[in-house]
Amino acid sequence: MEKLLDLQAISKNFGQQLVLDKINFDLIAGQIIGLIGPSGAGKSTMIKTMLGMEKADQGEALVLGHHMPNRYVLGEIGYMAQSDALYESLTGFENLQFFARMKGLSRAEIPEAIKHVSQVVELTEHLNKFVSGYSGGMKRRLSLAIALLGNPRLLILDEPTVGIDPALRRQVWKELHQLKSEGVGILITTHVMDEAELTDKVGLLLDGKMIAFNSPIALKSSYGVNTVEEVFLKAEGELE
Repeated sequence: MEKLLDLQAISKNFGQQLVLDKINFDLIAGQIIGLIGPSGAGKSTMIKTMLGMEKADQGEALVLGHHMPNRYVLGEIGYMAQSDALYESLTGFENLQFFARMKGLSRAEIPEAIKHVSQVVELTEHLNKFVSGYSGGMKRRLSLAIALLGNPRLLILDEPTVGIDPALRRQVWKELHQLKSEGVGILITTHVMDEAELTDKVGLLLDGKMIAFNSPIALKSSYGVNTVEEVFLKAEGELE
């Protein structure tokens, strides 16, 4: 299967602080990988480094077979950052329209694409409102809708379900599994351990180290526990 992400011994320092310590990681097409770890473990830095937003001090990171940033492959990636990057003086619809054009969708494709992603995140009735009037949860939903535009081959979602109610979270995961069945590769960071159970593999990042990377079932078996949350707590305890 095609590797969409391939990180080889990636290390990253901020001054004297080692944030990523020789991270090896890969994601293939049609796979959902969850990345878990406490705040400050290096999850967002790992994503920013692979996307070329931060420069690795050591190692190599390939996205769709290319070093990033690379404008030729950006249209094939759906990225949702931890903090929303939206135009608050525009409506939700205008934001979606702008980013659809940035991703290279044709005028004919844009209306149906906006309709679909708006339905997935339940924002259809709010599209004509200015984003400045959106709640925090609505902004997260709009950011997720933007990431889903354009049939990306790779989705990188940094805590996409923060501020989203449980019913909508289930709907979002239904869409993610549908995309997986179509061959899309998905990397998702989350603090919701129930979500980690829904992935094909879980990467556990602690103190800049990838201390575990396997299927939820295999991790629970190797740690002798019943849930991914217990895996996390036990692994964190062993490092202290």
